[in-house]
Amino acid sequence: MFDIGFSELILIGTVALLVIGPERLPETIRTASTWLNRLRRGFNEIKQEVQQELHNDSVMRDLRQTGEQLKDEAGAIGRDLKKTTAALKTPQPDATAPSEPAKTPMEKTAE
Repeated sequence: MFDIGFSELILIGTVALLVIGPERLPETIRTASTWLNRLRRGFNEIKQEVQQELHNDSVMRDLRQTGEQLKDEAGAIGRDLKKTTAALKTPQPDATAPSEPAKTPMEKTAE
């Protein structure tokens, strides 16, 4: 996070010891670490909320795309169904049935 080496930490500790004093230094370090942990926890909570919102947005985007695809497929199925029912309603000539009824032997002799 911070680019602080060991020598910088020793310098900060020495200055803190001289400024704050040896009696109040442990309490000051505890207070500073408590506030640092609270800040870190707060940032982690915000980070998790942002990640959750981004995940929710991606899930909603995927759901919308899937819904549009299903709607398109349902429309295609509906069109195919209409074509099929229209084809069934129109009379189709039967290839096996003769166009004229067969004449009986009596009708053939009458001609």
